[in-house]
Amino acid sequence: MPVHNSEIASIFDHVADLLEIRDANRFRVRAYRNAANTIRDQSRSVARMLGAGEDLSALPDIGEDLAEKIAEIVRTGHLPLLDEIAREVPEATVQATRIPGIGPKRARALFEALDLTSIDDLQAAAEAGRIAGIEGFGPKTQEKILEELKTGNITDRRFRLDTAEEFAEPLLAWVRQIDGVKKAEIAGSYRRRKETVGDLDILVAGADGGTIIDRFTAYDEVEDIASQGRTRATVTLRSGLDVDLRVIPEASWGAALHYFTGSKAHNIAGRRRAQARDLKLNEYGLFDGKHRVAGATEEEVYDSIGLPWIAPVLRENRGEIEAAQDGRLPDLVTRDDIKGDLHVHTKASDGKNTLREMAEAARDMGYEYLAITDHSKSQTQAGGLSRHDLEAQIDEIASLDEKLDGIRLLASCEVDILEEGRLDFPDSLLRKLDLVVASVHAKLDLSETEQTERILRAMDNPLVTIIGHPTVRLIGVRRAFAVDMNRLVEAAKDSGCMLELNANPSRLDLNDLDCRMAAERGVGIAISTDAHSTGGLANMRHGIDQARRGWLSAAQVVNTLSWSDLSGRLRRT
Repeated sequence: MPVHNSEIASIFDHVADLLEIRDANRFRVRAYRNAANTIRDQSRSVARMLGAGEDLSALPDIGEDLAEKIAEIVRTGHLPLLDEIAREVPEATVQATRIPGIGPKRARALFEALDLTSIDDLQAAAEAGRIAGIEGFGPKTQEKILEELKTGNITDRRFRLDTAEEFAEPLLAWVRQIDGVKKAEIAGSYRRRKETVGDLDILVAGADGGTIIDRFTAYDEVEDIASQGRTRATVTLRSGLDVDLRVIPEASWGAALHYFTGSKAHNIAGRRRAQARDLKLNEYGLFDGKHRVAGATEEEVYDSIGLPWIAPVLRENRGEIEAAQDGRLPDLVTRDDIKGDLHVHTKASDGKNTLREMAEAARDMGYEYLAITDHSKSQTQAGGLSRHDLEAQIDEIASLDEKLDGIRLLASCEVDILEEGRLDFPDSLLRKLDLVVASVHAKLDLSETEQTERILRAMDNPLVTIIGHPTVRLIGVRRAFAVDMNRLVEAAKDSGCMLELNANPSRLDLNDLDCRMAAERGVGIAISTDAHSTGGLANMRHGIDQARRGWLSAAQVVNTLSWSDLSGRLRRT
């Protein structure tokens, strides 16, 4: 049975979580975190690499010990070390670390002080007012914990889109090879490219539903079969992902694909348009009485209710119906529009590849330019560069830029925005850079007013080109911090500062709604990967998906510009 990269990475992350809660050596914790990131960044299956006899210890941050552990996971699907550590730490303690402001040490202190063993215990303690009495916590922290638990953000089982892809695409390929399958697609929020998915809806057009269902449920990653009939089955994969498969006749393919893609609000709007024409629209087709007038393709379904086809990423009932009716649907940005990446890291800070390796990988992707944005000095845990280091890197970039054909290297830095809004380096150094990406990494618990003013003060500096990952969220781990996005967008519009859409699938920051708001107000958006390895450059596609959900066209994305056009926009002064 194949073991996916995300499964190996998840095991290593879990080990790191548990070690951190136990207050283990920080270098050991970091080793597992770095290894997890390396595995996620691999474009190839690590299990297949191992099977081909490749030396995994040659990968960045994977030495002999971790390579042996990877081999053990691939061989058995299991890591005994994880069981050993987990016996000493309740799983709920790990979940508690996902509450903003509750790190590993505070989570451990909380569970030990109150003798808790589950998230339910934690919620009961908060409701009873017991947390406020623990030293270092207090009423505000107790209120925040209770709020997070009641929203379900800590315990909801959802998969990041990139993780879901790792299980979904091989399964879809398997389904398409089943005898009798004529068409197969994944619908739902997966097709709409939402940041996370709760489950998968697979549609199949085929005649012999029973045979198709039997083959589907025999897939080697199916762990549990919840239901199985002649036209539908629901299973749970080994990863915990629930999958629902429906077999439908070809005549209903387009209607079913439209219906199960959603969203619910978009479908309701479509049904109302059908009703206004005395038609009935459902998953089986578009009907005039009992006569099916459309349904074989999505295009004919939309056409029959007076609309052009609407891209799945737009189907959220956020004005796409009206825009389609008026001929105002956006010409959405595509991966082919992208000319370069304006935020990547190298081994000089916390990246895994050299400057040359990152540059050559970007050139191989067809990029015209690449900005090197290693961390500034305050990010000590990420190997932040000193002033001397950055000056030396500027010279190194200039030297390599002269030697490399086919790509232009830009000297930049991801400069920390300090608590009071100052930048981590003086203007005299920043002027030597081609552009400046300014980001918040610390003091995330400031009030909305304080956080907003902090970023606005940084934006006031005309040397700041782009605000990186503006809300500092980590999907499924850390919520967006309190910040007034309306004020940030207005300030960016007035100053000419750009905002980043960070394409790392753990961030996707800006979110789709903020992307749309910023673009509609004329703010330039840079879709950047924040890549820490050559493999991370491929995350651009996730940023494109997010941009498309935010209605962005190529004209609203600054790194769709050629170098000659972009160069004039990188300096605000």
